[in-house]
Amino acid sequence: MRDFNRAILEYFGHPGRFRGTTADFGYRALDCVLSTETTLLIVDDLHFLKWRNKTGIEVSNHFKYIANEFPVTLLLVGVGLERRGLFSEGATYEDGVLAQTGRRTTRLGMDPFDIRIEQGRRGWRDTLLAIEERVILANKHPGMIAVDLSDYLFARSTGHIGSLMTLINRGCQRAVRTGAERLDEDLLSRVKNDAASEKARRELELAFENGKLTSRLKSRSKAVA
Repeated sequence: MRDFNRAILEYFGHPGRFRGTTADFGYRALDCVLSTETTLLIVDDLHFLKWRNKTGIEVSNHFKYIANEFPVTLLLVGVGLERRGLFSEGATYEDGVLAQTGRRTTRLGMDPFDIRIEQGRRGWRDTLLAIEERVILANKHPGMIAVDLSDYLFARSTGHIGSLMTLINRGCQRAVRTGAERLDEDLLSRVKNDAASEKARRELELAFENGKLTSRLKSRSKAVA
């Protein structure tokens, strides 16, 4: 709990983040949230927390305190949280505490990109457009990522956001180092991605090459929002 409160203070650059008790850090964190009019608190990698031990129960109770006292929406992000017991119901004290967390939490799923349907293709395109907007390269042009590389990036990442961002980041670094200042298939073909996506990419590449699969919107395949 102390480390969690201190992490909030670290984010805000609070001068009192180095010394204090758990309660001190909590009060200072609340002051930061109020003074900056923060409305959203995102906690990532929640799946690494061991929910059923003492620390996990304490943090679960701390989330309840934050939800009650901080004027923020608390967004908890993790993988397989239900399997890890975050929403458990049961007779034990630990299950009871975790059940309270489950009852005050609304679950929002994150489905993988399914480009076999139009909705999935639209989600993929919107994601690429958002990434393209934030890429800063001298020779960048509209549609460089969202149109020109749509199928290629899906095959290389197998539709997983982590693999996609790894490839984009490494590609941008190479584009800057080589002076190309743009992303294209020739440059990205020289960039290695994570082992899982590299292993699975060939089957997708064949499907795209044979026209059996496309990541582009059928109605607006050439358009860029």
